[in-house]
Amino acid sequence: MTRYTYPEAAAELRVEERWLRRRIKLLPHSKKGRTVTFTAADLERIDAMHHHEPTTGPLAPLSGTQASSTHPLAHLKPIPRRGSPRQQNRA
Repeated sequence: MTRYTYPEAAAELRVEERWLRRRIKLLPHSKKGRTVTFTAADLERIDAMHHHEPTTGPLAPLSGTQASSTHPLAHLKPIPRRGSPRQQNRA
C-alpha cells in the first residue's frame, strides 16, 4: 500500500500543500503521531468529494430528470398579502 505525504498528495491531486493542510479535518487521511499520510483510496475519495457536474450550459446532461422536470417547489403558491380580500372574508 502506497502512502503519500502532504507534498506528494498535493502533487497527485494538483492542489497546493497548504490547501490540504487547512482542510485536513474534513479530508480522509491516516495519522500516526504527528505524521499525516494519505492512501490512494484517500486521494480518490478527496477527488470525489470535490467533483462537480454541470447542471446548465452545453455540458449539462440532456436526458435527465433535472433537465425535464419542473422545480420541486413549483406547486407552492404565495401567501396572500395582509388586508387582501381573501383574508377579510375569513374574519
